Amino acid sequence: MRFQTPLVGGTLIRRYKRFLADVRLDTGQEVVAHCPNPGSMMGMTGPGLRVYLEPNDDPKKKLKYGWRVTELDDGTLVGIDTAVPNRVVKEALLAGKIAEVADYKTIKPEQNYGTNSRIDFLCRQDGLPDAYVEVKNVHLMRDADWAEFPDCITARGTKHLFELIDVAQSGQRAIMLYLVQHTGCTRFKVAADIDPAYADGFAQAVAAGVDVICYTCDVNLSEITVDRALPVFTG
Repeated sequence: MRFQTPLVGGTLIRRYKRFLADVRLDTGQEVVAHCPNPGSMMGMTGPGLRVYLEPNDDPKKKLKYGWRVTELDDGTLVGIDTAVPNRVVKEALLAGKIAEVADYKTIKPEQNYGTNSRIDFLCRQDGLPDAYVEVKNVHLMRDADWAEFPDCITARGTKHLFELIDVAQSGQRAIMLYLVQHTGCTRFKVAADIDPAYADGFAQAVAAGVDVICYTCDVNLSEITVDRALPVFTG
């Protein structure tokens, strides 16, 4: 997924009201940027961090900048936009880059299922069971090179796990795909201390036959794309 316009660099002043951020651009101008991330963004909201914004000239948008990437002190790039993973995964699915569903040729986004829910992708192929793919954005790293999810309590995420369990028990394929937008991570685990209910649902999903997979991204200032599979700790 390529950014529509070249990103511009700046320094984070503060993030507030969840969806707003004050940024001092490299030109010295201070702007208010949209922060497209409802989570805690643990470790990525400290004043002084280098950030990259995507400008826009859309007259329908009040804010003319969107926060897309954070650069950590060690130079690691992290994608913070929670709308990006579905676009990135769609491109990867269509290109056959997700090995677990590479044989599926029909990819349908945002299909109704469960209880008032939509699965991110429904994959179909003659002769194969339907594959329901739920995507979660991951950018939390607290412990060595572990990517973790979630970064805050997510009742909605827990609900999705139990709906995937229902899919698996119906005889179809249920896939929980964690997409890591943090280039410093090499493995994945659930942040059980942050959301014990989610961790319990995750354990039940694994036991019920939900396929849990994780892919990391190549994050740069031009595009974000699927890179490679990461090992998942399920114990």
